[in-house]
Amino acid sequence: MAQEKEVITARTSLESPPDSRLQTPNKADNPAPGSSSRLVNHFCQDIRTSVIVEIQLLILTFCTGIQDATSFPDYHCFASNQTGNTVFLCLALVIPSFDGQMFYTANIGISLGLFLAAGWLTGQLGHLLGPRRRWFLAACNLLQSALVLLAAGLQWRAGVYGPGLPPPGEDHGPTARAVIGLLAAASGSQVVQSRSLAATEISTAMATAAWVDLLIDRRLLVLNNRPRTRRASFLLALAAGSLLGALMYRTVGSAWAVAVSAIGKLLVTAMYLFVRGETKGEKKKQEALPA
Repeated sequence: MAQEKEVITARTSLESPPDSRLQTPNKADNPAPGSSSRLVNHFCQDIRTSVIVEIQLLILTFCTGIQDATSFPDYHCFASNQTGNTVFLCLALVIPSFDGQMFYTANIGISLGLFLAAGWLTGQLGHLLGPRRRWFLAACNLLQSALVLLAAGLQWRAGVYGPGLPPPGEDHGPTARAVIGLLAAASGSQVVQSRSLAATEISTAMATAAWVDLLIDRRLLVLNNRPRTRRASFLLALAAGSLLGALMYRTVGSAWAVAVSAIGKLLVTAMYLFVRGETKGEKKKQEALPA
């Protein structure tokens, strides 16, 4: 009997699968994530709205102020402030004689049209690719920076220097419309970011709503009021950029001012590569919120 029990025990041990707890994990079956996969995950992260991101949007606002401070005296239209352009366009439709005296209708049409087209394209691509994806935001800002740098190069070549600095540049014509179109397209793509990052108080361009929302805020004088602080910072950044743009326009010319604006946008592009991304827990919490 003892021998039969030993035979049965040995047979059972041979037929039963080995205990998974005693198995040594095979590294080849579960390889550790390599540097390439970590890099892909990093660029596919959604950007988390934080103080650093707010600073980035304020830098873009500062750059917008520089651009509009030079585009209006040079071309009699705005590259970013489409409220003024809309009014001018309606004036041109009703009073055509203003074209060439107060403004140039072609300049306004190019600015408004390309601003809207760039905003539409960026927004729709964001819906498809992820509006807060790190690589998408960095790529958009890099493209915007390239457009602004190209505009500065065209201005330099055409001789748009500012008041009292010869040779004077043309305020209308193909080169002027090309510069306006490049700046407006960059601005139209830029303003989409504040919506994507849920920081609508820092629109990077339009000041009217920010002024009104700031003044009617019930908690205007409360110390800890994030929306109020965002709006006030936005208005200060826009004013500071406009002052610097006007100063540069008067002293060194609009081409240099636009180039400085492009450098600021390149800085924001670089910051998107390193700013903190959203963790999985934060992303699930965000997705659980009602739309």
